[in-house]
Amino acid sequence: MRTSVARIALALSMATAIGAMTAALSGPPSAHAQPAIAAADPDARMLVEADELVYDNVAQTVSAVGNVEINYDGRTLQADRVVYDQRTGRVRAEGNARLLDPDGAVVTGSVIELTDDFRTGFIDSLRVEQEVLTGSRPATGRFTAPRAERIEGDITVFQRGTYTTCEPCAENPLRPPLWQVKAARIIHDREEQTIYYENASLEFLGVPIANVPYFWSPDPTVRRKTGFLAPTFVFSEKLGFGTQIPFFWNLAPNYDLTFRPAYLSRQGFLGDVEWRHRLMTGSYSIRAAGIFEQDSSAFNRPQRAGAAGGARGMIRTAGRFSINPRWSFGWNATFLSDRHFLEDYGYGGAGLSEAISTVFLQGRGERSFFEARGYYFKVLTSNEVQKSQPIVHPVIDYDRRFTGPDFLGGEIGLRANVTSLSRERAQFLDLPDGRRAALGLAGNYARASAELSWRRRFIDGLGQAWTPFAYARLDGFWFSPNLTGFQNADARAFVSGRDDTAARVMPAVGLDYRFPLAASGLGGTHVIEPMVQIVARPNETLVGRFPNEDAQSVAFDTSSLFAWDKFAGFDRAEGGVRANYALQYTFNGDNGVFVHAIVGQSAHLAGRNSYRETGLVDAGAGSGLDKRLSDYVGGITVQPWRGLQVGARARLDRDTLDFTRIEANATARIGAARATLAYAHFARQPQLGFDRAREGLSATGRIDLTENWFLDGSIALDLARFRDGAPTGTGNPRISSLSVGAGYADECTTFTVSMTAAPIRGATGKDRYNRTVMFRLELVSLGEIGLQQSLDSDVASR
Repeated sequence: MRTSVARIALALSMATAIGAMTAALSGPPSAHAQPAIAAADPDARMLVEADELVYDNVAQTVSAVGNVEINYDGRTLQADRVVYDQRTGRVRAEGNARLLDPDGAVVTGSVIELTDDFRTGFIDSLRVEQEVLTGSRPATGRFTAPRAERIEGDITVFQRGTYTTCEPCAENPLRPPLWQVKAARIIHDREEQTIYYENASLEFLGVPIANVPYFWSPDPTVRRKTGFLAPTFVFSEKLGFGTQIPFFWNLAPNYDLTFRPAYLSRQGFLGDVEWRHRLMTGSYSIRAAGIFEQDSSAFNRPQRAGAAGGARGMIRTAGRFSINPRWSFGWNATFLSDRHFLEDYGYGGAGLSEAISTVFLQGRGERSFFEARGYYFKVLTSNEVQKSQPIVHPVIDYDRRFTGPDFLGGEIGLRANVTSLSRERAQFLDLPDGRRAALGLAGNYARASAELSWRRRFIDGLGQAWTPFAYARLDGFWFSPNLTGFQNADARAFVSGRDDTAARVMPAVGLDYRFPLAASGLGGTHVIEPMVQIVARPNETLVGRFPNEDAQSVAFDTSSLFAWDKFAGFDRAEGGVRANYALQYTFNGDNGVFVHAIVGQSAHLAGRNSYRETGLVDAGAGSGLDKRLSDYVGGITVQPWRGLQVGARARLDRDTLDFTRIEANATARIGAARATLAYAHFARQPQLGFDRAREGLSATGRIDLTENWFLDGSIALDLARFRDGAPTGTGNPRISSLSVGAGYADECTTFTVSMTAAPIRGATGKDRYNRTVMFRLELVSLGEIGLQQSLDSDVASR
């Protein structure tokens, strides 16, 4: 039994006996700026703990025997027996020898023979374990060798060594790991943070699959290292054969460059470079890609909006910086030579209708929010007109909540919005009844809105909740139309054609009433709650006099039933007197069962119904609010047990009870399987350009076959789209997207293979599918390789 007195005595005795060793530990520091292993500290002290000390004056040795632990300069040596030879200045550890380095590496061996500073020596039956910081998840790097040499604490040479990040089999430690690298020599240079392999072979389950005379990989402690990344292979009829070999250049801990050059046999050299930079207050990145196209006719488009001479390319940049803990600014922008470049060269353009560029300033307080954001929309499809897209410069939102003064109480809210935009070409929509809607007018448009509100909740002795509220909103408008060029002159049918300025005031008062009735029994708690709201306002003014940019649609369901104003934006303001009412039921079961249901309706009581006012865009048409009594809205959520939840929201026509809007979803987790299912149906809204009903179904799922193996997949079906001009109701539903895959993942390896399919709308209007097979293998800390190959000859593979 070791006591504290014994440990102190042994420490003092050992320190006295090896005074020569401590004097020799003050070697010069490394000349490198940031060495991976710190140099010996001349002021460091040695602490020795052991059951006994044995002095041999003849052999000039001092032996620490039994549960030995020596701590010096951040390193710890443990063994059954440690012998220090005063003549040679070497320390020999025997029996369960274990050396812990300052960087967390654990070295074990049958015999460890080191110099007196623990930095140089030989190790028999070596095993090293070190935390891996590279890769996608935490892991441990494991080196083994029958004999290794340690040089100055920075270099370890493993003779006939192995390296892996796989854990040994608990039942059979001698069984080969899933993968390992065997080499005649493995040189681990901690100063360079690099591992070199000589005459190496990569083995899976003990079977060699690849022999490499020489290669190197980053040290397990390195998060970023200069070098080549996994290559990507390219094959398509449009691009030809090719290979992309990325090179990562770690210029500094906070900035780097990645080159992704590719040679395409049909189109030539594609350059691609990305710069990333992290600063004290944020980070940004810039990526540029370009090519001088050799065969533009390969893309088979009637009109390709490429630059002259076949030059095509893009620049993407994104950044975000903190001004202080509350304020930040940033940007996300994409600049393109033409709308088809992203799709043609595999940069993610397939299926996208536009690329959105934005710059923003954002601030957050405890009860406030501010954001100023500018937008530029770049269309990526052939059926959209670029000049009809607005340039937003900018849109500003501000929201602040205050506690009301003592005499008033409650909460005071301040909300403001400023929108400024311009458009070069007007955009119109021909309606089935012969009228036209102005989706966007050419010219310059600006609006400033401010709303001040108050509300306070009272609960009486019966438990009834009464919430009076009031608000006043002021909107100022300015519009300068452009009636020249394109079809802009058609705007005279909607606006005067002259610069116009006006203001709108919308005051309102209202009352919200709720009376929750609770009861216990039948396995849980039941709450039935009738809810009524009434809002009184004057009629809406200026309808149709100014453009409607942000309130072109109304989503009426249970989530918006009790909204004071159901328009999505500020360009329209709901007027008239309206009552909203609903009945809500909630059940919380003792065994985890949960049920929530609500059904309600809205009634226009007096004044003009804003949802019947057409304006430039008939926003209220088909919303269910354009009648005196609205459609019925309802929703339900059921959780019969933990792990399964089903929910739905719907709107039913008041007269026919037909569903005009349905959104349903289900999530389930049963054992090793989990899945989600979503369904949506929206009735036709020809006044908004939707001539046919929209209907879709999507599902995702994953099954863990074992602890490591899994299957996953997803599918989205378009149940109402037309294929080749015929309704899909006459055939099979059209697949909007499909993905199936399988994979394996453990502490050292990730392997996935998947197949995806997504439609691409061609210039002829017919649908074609981009079917892609993707393969990825990651050996944690050693590297990864991936392959993405299109199964269709006319789609880029990357």
